[in-house]
Amino acid sequence: MRHGIALALVLVSTQAFAGGISVPRDEVRTVTFTKPVATVYVGNPVIADISMIDSRHAFLLGKSFGVTNIVALDAAGHEVSDVPVTVSASRGSTVTLNKGSTQITLACASGHCETTPLPGDVDFKNTTPDIEKHIDLGTKPSP
Repeated sequence: MRHGIALALVLVSTQAFAGGISVPRDEVRTVTFTKPVATVYVGNPVIADISMIDSRHAFLLGKSFGVTNIVALDAAGHEVSDVPVTVSASRGSTVTLNKGSTQITLACASGHCETTPLPGDVDFKNTTPDIEKHIDLGTKPSP
């Protein structure tokens, strides 16, 4: 009977992950793994980031629009899960201003807007040099 319960839990969790995880940009989702996890990798850390809470739970942060995946390994290095992650537009309002070749992105809420530089914006390289460096080199920014 004990094995039947474990199998049921694995099937439920697999079905929950089967379609992947969707998270809006600048929001967090809680991810629950079926087995304890020792290592987690994000395919493209510019799109999403993950922080472990404990060996079976993590926070998934949507960083920029796109699709990537997270791969979780147990202590022996065996794959626990490989889940697609889709980061969608944030729930708030985003406004993109174009003036000639100049682009500026604004995040708006409660009648107030502030610049939120995204790739392609005129000030993106100046305000987020580490992210731009990561995009250009394909490596994670050093601390």
